[in-house]
Amino acid sequence: MNPALRFTLSHLLQGLALVLAVVVLNFVLVHSAPGDPVETIAGASGGMSEDLKAELRTKYGLDRPLPVQLGVYLKQVASGDLGYSYFFNLPVTGLIGERLPATLLLVLCAVALAFVVGTSLGVLASRRPNGLLSQSITALSLIGFAAPVFWTGMMLIILLASVVPVFPVSGMRSVDSTASGPGDWLDVAHHLVLPVLTLALVYLAQYSRLARASMLDVLGSDYIRTARAKGLADRVVLYKHALRNAVLPVVTMLGLQFGNVVAGAVLVETVFNWPGLGRLAFDSVLRRDYPTILGVLLFSSIVVVVMNLVTDFVYRLIDPRIKTA
Repeated sequence: MNPALRFTLSHLLQGLALVLAVVVLNFVLVHSAPGDPVETIAGASGGMSEDLKAELRTKYGLDRPLPVQLGVYLKQVASGDLGYSYFFNLPVTGLIGERLPATLLLVLCAVALAFVVGTSLGVLASRRPNGLLSQSITALSLIGFAAPVFWTGMMLIILLASVVPVFPVSGMRSVDSTASGPGDWLDVAHHLVLPVLTLALVYLAQYSRLARASMLDVLGSDYIRTARAKGLADRVVLYKHALRNAVLPVVTMLGLQFGNVVAGAVLVETVFNWPGLGRLAFDSVLRRDYPTILGVLLFSSIVVVVMNLVTDFVYRLIDPRIKTA
């Protein structure tokens, strides 16, 4: 079998096994948590008779033993059916599909910003490790890494939406907006700035510190000294020879932390009322909407597995030694 095909199949099988384990664990944990979905529905509707509560438990299968419920759910997931939301009374697949574009837009923009800016700052800081610029970048990175996501979001709202009202406070579009095409895109981009900055700042700080340390390590290598001894320009040595190897740990961190970025989106979407999967998960937890919670968790776990697989492929593309091995 072709090595690349064998590599892909083995990682896919490992990913499927991991997703299955996550599905089972999520199901057990969610159903073991305090709270009763039927009681939550009854409270939201202003009261409900015991007969109607029993009917709802039967309808949703909550009156069955937990192993039976798990078996039914695994069969549904295997067929692509994530069930119906208790609160919205809509298919969970449809709810996720409706909220997915907003979350992907937020997460991908934040990851791209954090990776590009963070790596660039790390490279700049590594050129003169003891210089003022390097020390300033390190100090700002420490502040960005230490600040909680929700605190950063609130500070940006106070600064850029209240004191200096440049950006909107919440939502994805203006309430009174009737624009379409480019006008609608600009409106969404205007609302996107603060959530993306909030989510990107923490990871930007991590990537800049990691890129700086990795670049310093690579710049001390023998092959870099050899390249400089040959008379190659400093720019060529830095960006053609050193950066390609130094960026590997940053790529690894990006792939491993993609799940954390999705998790961080829950807080960011809640702070900015962004209509994505994070906001849907937050509302579903409050309402004890088991199918929706499990659907969002399943999607998040699949994203993490896929990103780890993509990271392995990118690693092989960047580093020929891994591809040869």
